[in-house]
Amino acid sequence: MPDYERMYHIMCRAASGALDMLPETKENAAGRCLLQFALYVAEELYIRDCGEEEEPVE
Repeated sequence: MPDYERMYHIMCRAASGALDMLPETKENAAGRCLLQFALYVAEELYIRDCGEEEEPVE
């Protein structure tokens, strides 16, 4: 089975690095916004899914 957690980390690190390198110009605004939103959504899904795996402590 693919290691989705590792793939998530690789993609998010690359997208974050690309955002750091991409100049904040009007021409890049839409692309930067799209990458930032995708990172936010991916992080929220990751956090939500990780929380579902934990067993409740009684």
